[in-house]
Amino acid sequence: MNFLDGSLHPENQDKLVITAAPYGPEWEPADFAEDIPVTMDEHVQAAVDCYNAGATVLHLHVREEDGKGSKRLSKFNELLERLRVAVPDMVLQVGGSISFAPEGEGAEAKWLSDDTRHMLAELTPTPDQVTIAINTNQMNIVEQMNERDLAGTSIARPELYEAYREMTVPAGPGWVEEHIRRLSANGIQTHFQLANITQLETVERMMRRGACNVPLILTWVAIGGGFDAPNIYNLANFVRAVPDGAVLTLESSMLNVLPVNMMAIAMGLHVRCGIEDNIWNQQRTGKMTSVEQIEQLVRISREFGRDIANGAEAREIYRLGEFYGSADETLARNGFAPNRQPGRRGALLHAAE
Repeated sequence: MNFLDGSLHPENQDKLVITAAPYGPEWEPADFAEDIPVTMDEHVQAAVDCYNAGATVLHLHVREEDGKGSKRLSKFNELLERLRVAVPDMVLQVGGSISFAPEGEGAEAKWLSDDTRHMLAELTPTPDQVTIAINTNQMNIVEQMNERDLAGTSIARPELYEAYREMTVPAGPGWVEEHIRRLSANGIQTHFQLANITQLETVERMMRRGACNVPLILTWVAIGGGFDAPNIYNLANFVRAVPDGAVLTLESSMLNVLPVNMMAIAMGLHVRCGIEDNIWNQQRTGKMTSVEQIEQLVRISREFGRDIANGAEAREIYRLGEFYGSADETLARNGFAPNRQPGRRGALLHAAE
């Protein structure tokens, strides 16, 4: 991405898109009983509250009535149907893992099978987006957490801590390409959740081969443990590699969430918050609900002079409904240099419009 003179001025930036992640599949309900939805009514109310606070994208998972993460797509269908009525302007983004929480004591924390995750393309009603990981990768969500982050929570139990420490993301190239094809065929946008610059390079190569003819809507997930650490060096390196036509959101975990989001707001990027990412205030003197985290970002963004996108504006920024017919169109719309043609030497330039 290019940052020209004036790039940090709010009048030259898109309005801020806030993604809310209020379902927290890694936590048990007792970890934050005041804000972890369990019943379907609570799931819907969480979405309404997040939307009213200023979020326009909803990252969703579902729980069963016993509080455990649901792995039944029928539950996702039920929630999506109710959300289309309750928050019709919200961008509905289904988490591509479905549920990675262990099913019982001593069980693994793992993403569901390839075939099961392919079924996300068949959800009814269709979501606006499904998130996707690129390249099989470690996802040790506890590596950069400390004892204070986990104090009094279920993840402090040794067996659960170990389960999350050993978690991996299955995302081989054949599965990824087929998943994107199925999502696109059903009008669902792929939202790329990327751990580092090598995964961005894989997405670019897919686009150059014509295997991924979609807008580059992505999140930099800086949580450590096989993903980038949330520091300015990794961020600058990643942002520099992202093409100008992409839409980039930043994500981190625990007390890193707020400072990373503040950088995103200042730079004209977009933000994500909610109890899936963090449950504490910055002093760890108390917990913050998803709504309180959204309200905090709204206040900060307005102090920067940057307005908050409404639902219609978020859909336009995210280019929902766009799919491309060729590699050349995909590269041009996302701001990549064109493919090299036979006999062409030297630097590759975008064609003049």
